Amino acid sequence: MPELQPILTFAKLTMWEASRRRLLIAVAVLTLVVVGATGWAFFQLRYASGPGGGPEIGEVALRVLAAQVLIVVAFLFSAVLALMSVLVAAPTISGDVESNLALGLLARPVRRSEYVLGRWLGLAALVVLYAAGSAVLELIVVDWATGYVPPHPIELIVYVAGVGLVLFTLALLLSTRLAGMAAGFIPLTCYFMAWVGGILGGAGEAIGNQELIATGVVSKLLLPTDGLWRAAVYAMEPASLVATYRAAGSGIAAFPFAATDGPPPAFLVWVAVWFAAMIGLTLWSFRRREI
Repeated sequence: MPELQPILTFAKLTMWEASRRRLLIAVAVLTLVVVGATGWAFFQLRYASGPGGGPEIGEVALRVLAAQVLIVVAFLFSAVLALMSVLVAAPTISGDVESNLALGLLARPVRRSEYVLGRWLGLAALVVLYAAGSAVLELIVVDWATGYVPPHPIELIVYVAGVGLVLFTLALLLSTRLAGMAAGFIPLTCYFMAWVGGILGGAGEAIGNQELIATGVVSKLLLPTDGLWRAAVYAMEPASLVATYRAAGSGIAAFPFAATDGPPPAFLVWVAVWFAAMIGLTLWSFRRREI
């Protein structure tokens, strides 16, 4: 059985190594710039013709507009999180193997499973910290500018962080067998394919096409990023907007920035199973690799 202390040691090492990369510094700076720019944009929503140029719009209209703009901003943050997660995770194991660092670390009485779990835990902590920090900062700015707070802010953070966790977990698995560039390119391609698959599945629901519906279901099972994104969208929508979408009928299902229902419990269970399976495959793959 893996021991906890070596896992925590590798997790701390992973976070320390990642903190030294200029990528994380650049992402942090760009995040602050985006938060500032979106804060100005949200403030503009309060007025019909701009500050000082028109009356303030109604509270209900402001909430709907703020929610819709926030969904677009959240998609931007989730895309940045996906890119950062993949770029940080893809060279983690393959880089250690190519530089013979893994050979030196594993020459000590350390199990390969402890090494892999420590790397995963450290990267997971970075993804969650970024997702939570950027989301809280953005929500504070939105609240200040418009007075709007999403109905489920905690769930929003969890689901957006889940997108990053899924992609870096897949990248870490591929990193046990592929070089960094290939291990990063494949998850990003799968991310956009899953997003398109979700749109096709929604279009299938709108027109009653069972083949397209099956395409959407399969894409969510293979890579649950789109399902987590739809759950995050639902967490941001006020009740009035949800009621409007439901009244619009099944056609709204094809729109990737709208959701009429929260994630089914069965899907959340599957996400947990998916993580367990991917981590298990990563342990198995690295255990069988020669270093």
